[in-house]
Amino acid sequence: MSKSIKIKDWSAEERPRERILTKGAASLSDAELIAIILGSGTREENAVELARRLLKEYGNNLRSLSSAPVNGLTQIKGIGTTKAATVAAVSEISKRISSSQARDMPNIKSSSSAARLIGPVLRDLSHEECWVMYLNRANKLISKERLSIGGVSATVVDVKIIIRNALERLASSIILVHNHPSGNPSPGENDKNQTKILREAAAFFDISLLDHLIIAGDSYYSFADEGLMRF
Repeated sequence: MSKSIKIKDWSAEERPRERILTKGAASLSDAELIAIILGSGTREENAVELARRLLKEYGNNLRSLSSAPVNGLTQIKGIGTTKAATVAAVSEISKRISSSQARDMPNIKSSSSAARLIGPVLRDLSHEECWVMYLNRANKLISKERLSIGGVSATVVDVKIIIRNALERLASSIILVHNHPSGNPSPGENDKNQTKILREAAAFFDISLLDHLIIAGDSYYSFADEGLMRF
């Protein structure tokens, strides 16, 4: 095995940090960007080589890497807790940017617009989470929040908490959202029953349940689009 060449010994135009300054981040490969995040390599590998091996562990797929748990990253030789935590932090920032909105919150006009806002948070999780989107009378998003975390096949919908939070926010309508880690967006009977219960409870307080979205990877299921909001 040939000895690794330290990045500091590369020519200036080849070093990832210098290239960002002169040519911009878009000029770097995935491995080079990750190398900058890692900050350093090991005795056997420079940061770029370590980044390439890390990417390979996750199928050379940034989406797969971004959803990797910290304790999974630390199982890879050369990735300690500091590097793993840094990778996880950058991944979380990316997800939050993807799901963030401008200060003037856009209207939620359709299931697709709601899915674009909440999808990046849920699509790559290995467990189920339940979220609620609270909207005002103009269908502008007031806030979104995680209600519960479940296992690989179930999560809890606490109707009382949802209604209380909606009243506190003076929300006129809500959208219930959860994910299916299996990748199958189709609702089960429990999903249908919980939707009916929440819809009836919200209506008692003059709050509309506009939709129930099930996020499954890059796809989603909309109860409203499928006509299941009329029980």
